[in-house]
Amino acid sequence: MKHQNNKYNDRIQDSEDKIPEDEPVFLIRAQDKISGDILRTWAQLNEDAGGDKNLSDQVRQHAKEMDLWPVKKLAD
Repeated sequence: MKHQNNKYNDRIQDSEDKIPEDEPVFLIRAQDKISGDILRTWAQLNEDAGGDKNLSDQVRQHAKEMDLWPVKKLAD
């Protein structure tokens, strides 16, 4: 898997090798001030595209947990 930020390439791994080495991925941490908003937007876009509503609901719940994370800052 290929992270946008190279510092994650050696740290964040796919232990089951399900993601191809050259497939771009993007990591969003709860400490990012806009993390919850990003997940809610993704969930809505997923539904609008005909995606699984249950998955969207799970992502929205995860967004709520991100909103509650005590440390917030801009992405690094």
